[in-house]
Amino acid sequence: MGDSGNVRITEFVSKAVDEWAEGASQESADEAVSDYTRYISRKILFIIACIALTMIVVGLSITVGAYEIGFFEAYETIFNHIFGTIQDETMDGVVINMRLPRIVTGIIAGSGLAICGAAMQGALMNPLADPYTTGVSSGAGFGATIAIVSGIELVAGQYGLIINAFVFSLIPTAVIIFVGKVRSASPTVMIMAGIAIMYLFNAASTLLQLWADPSALQAIYRWTVGSLANTTWETIPLMLAVTLAGVASLQLLSGKVNLLSAGDETAKTMGVNADRLRIILMILVAIVTAVIVSFTGLIGFVGLVAPHIVRLFIGSDNRFLFLGSAIFGAALLVTADVVGRTIIAPAILQVGVVTAFLGGPLLLWLVVRKKGVLRRGSRSKAYASDTGTSPSSMGLT
Repeated sequence: MGDSGNVRITEFVSKAVDEWAEGASQESADEAVSDYTRYISRKILFIIACIALTMIVVGLSITVGAYEIGFFEAYETIFNHIFGTIQDETMDGVVINMRLPRIVTGIIAGSGLAICGAAMQGALMNPLADPYTTGVSSGAGFGATIAIVSGIELVAGQYGLIINAFVFSLIPTAVIIFVGKVRSASPTVMIMAGIAIMYLFNAASTLLQLWADPSALQAIYRWTVGSLANTTWETIPLMLAVTLAGVASLQLLSGKVNLLSAGDETAKTMGVNADRLRIILMILVAIVTAVIVSFTGLIGFVGLVAPHIVRLFIGSDNRFLFLGSAIFGAALLVTADVVGRTIIAPAILQVGVVTAFLGGPLLLWLVVRKKGVLRRGSRSKAYASDTGTSPSSMGLT
């Protein structure tokens, strides 16, 4: 065969290869788009389902109490109050002034603690991290103990205990940030510093309780197990404003938190200063958690368990995990409060006790089911692999 024949064959083969490559490339692109659409849709549907669940739980919570109110009557009463068409003054007073503040507090506290827990787990790459890892709870407990036992308050008045708890809860975070600046803001440094501060404040609180009278000890106990009954419509706006600002800020940073799962060096190559990001996250988490704890006391397990439950359904993409955890955490805490108000009625079991009963077994199940994650949680790549983080879920696609 002549040279011209070889040229024609080469051109034919090249054209065929190009056409095949173009078709295969288009087919791969269409498949990738379809997969990503399903990936996003599944997460959005879960978030919508969590919103619906929260609405159902809120309606059921309003019906719990000595004054009988139906599920649909509860929402009808709320709508009538909003639009100024109140039909039953007594029912309106029960729903709006007696039951709704408690429920709204549960929504705010549950969402704030849950998203803070997700942020801490992502920032520290540790599945056992929660909003209290920084020592916020021990600092707040020490501040509250001082106010209850000795009556010493930074600001005297109705909110003296709340202000004490808030101010002292920020001290551990300040110490951790200082240590992070001196050494490095690595996950290990932050966790160890948080544990050290927690033990110091817990020891100081225990020492103060040695001189406390029985009534003071009872008050300390009630505060340390948490309750949603200590807030009113006057105190809710502050909690709501700080929590909304914190949730929005954490959500804006969620894409950058995804990058931490690839390792600090990789994150830096993509324009993210890992140490600085962890400090910012810690400050946001500390402020939100401190405000919530100051009003509700120490409500445990919500910030630890809620992100894990949500992660089982939608994976570890923090862009969706943060928001999903916030909504699911609200539903979880309101549900726990409903259980506490009904399980030994007419007595009330405080919500912190209920969350511990719910969270303890669930945490044990997570330990058994995902022991590899818990064993290697401090290693970012292992954590990312075990929790299902992928390039698309990290926000890199």
